Amino acid sequence: MALGPDPRDRERVRELLGREPQGAFDVAVRDAEGDPVVIRNAPLLFDGTPMPTRYWLVGPDIKKAVDRLEAAGGVRRAEAEIPETEVMAAHSAYASERDAALGPGIAKPRPAGGVGGTRRGVKCLHAHYAWYLAGGDDPVGRWVDEQLHAPPSAPTAAIDCGTNSTRLLVARPGQPALARLMRITRLGQGVDRDRRLSADAIERTLGVLEEFRSVMDHHGVGAVRMTATSAARDATNRREFFDAAERVVGVRPELLAGEEEGSLSFAGATAELDPAGAPWLVVDIGGGSTELVSGPARDGGPAAVRSLDVGCVRLTERFLLADPPSPASQEKARAHVRSLLHEARAVAPGLLGARTMVGLAGTVAGLAAIDQGLDHYDRGRLHHYVLRRDRVDEILARLAATDAAGRGGIPGVEEARADVIVGGAVVLAEVMRHFGFEECLTSESDILDGLVQSTAVPRRSRPASAPTV
Repeated sequence: MALGPDPRDRERVRELLGREPQGAFDVAVRDAEGDPVVIRNAPLLFDGTPMPTRYWLVGPDIKKAVDRLEAAGGVRRAEAEIPETEVMAAHSAYASERDAALGPGIAKPRPAGGVGGTRRGVKCLHAHYAWYLAGGDDPVGRWVDEQLHAPPSAPTAAIDCGTNSTRLLVARPGQPALARLMRITRLGQGVDRDRRLSADAIERTLGVLEEFRSVMDHHGVGAVRMTATSAARDATNRREFFDAAERVVGVRPELLAGEEEGSLSFAGATAELDPAGAPWLVVDIGGGSTELVSGPARDGGPAAVRSLDVGCVRLTERFLLADPPSPASQEKARAHVRSLLHEARAVAPGLLGARTMVGLAGTVAGLAAIDQGLDHYDRGRLHHYVLRRDRVDEILARLAATDAAGRGGIPGVEEARADVIVGGAVVLAEVMRHFGFEECLTSESDILDGLVQSTAVPRRSRPASAPTV
């Protein structure tokens, strides 16, 4: 029977692949809602090019989960734990099935190799898992399934190496935190100007990562996700930092695009909110970037995501160099933020229409602490505190009227954040004004919580055999 999906499947697979399919296929595995999870490819593409990979994983949730398993050294672990004879037998069976579909009398070139086009070892966990889900007797795919759906006996760790701070969360998905730490490391200091991470910034951050590794060992952490965001995106020497961070933590940092950063922040910030307050506009003001995320969409995720190249450190280093900053420099900073917001609104009109604004990260928490006169960190009083816009404006004026040393004496201002909090407050004030919010709900749940949630992978039903459409 010739392969060929119906037009709806073809369009959906095109969306999942991000390109037009280059060969015939049918849907081998679907999820509970009927969405394609695995497609079965013809052995030859439309132009006659050999297609060695018979089964292809397209389900976005499972694909991302396998991405993370590979990034955490899954290929090496699978090769070490599964007997080579079993893997080679799977390659042989896979090739035989593909060759049978190809049929006799086909002139060369013909597809070669086994799973993922290889004859020995493990090349691609995605290809093995796709065949397993489609009913294949694949020991590597079975091993992947066990890893993804193992009971959460060990807690998960999430590390965010941001422009201004490096943070750790240790928790089990859906359960209270076992550890939540934040250290000001200023990894992105000077990156906006030099496009490089400085040696001092790398050293500071690695020192904190060593501390975090000890905390993770104390709690018996299993899975670890470590991300790097704006500063690393902009740095030409990020590989140097990534190599060193991997040696300390044991996993390599994931370089998140701004949109993915925003989506994870949205997931963490909204997980425990009352749906009656939706739709939300989540605003994550970092050191180098600010993410704007609205939603939820029909699938529960974000409806619109925009990442702006402006944050408390970047804005300070560009416009607020004097201490205290002059009124003229403050106005230039405000105008810059306004221009970025106008552009975001034009490109992503889905950001409009939210009912509740939710603010994340150190600037927002700092302003909430100042508003309450807190002289120490108190998550219970900061989490879901309501900041009024008139108070943000008043606090911003107070902070901008004194130098960093003076700000450090204001209850609620961390000494290490005193030199950049004005820049962050400018961003928050302009976002509230631009989108017409009189209040901002502060949240201490953010990208770290989203990262921990992401390790809880929903199980897909595995059919006994691959259906044909």
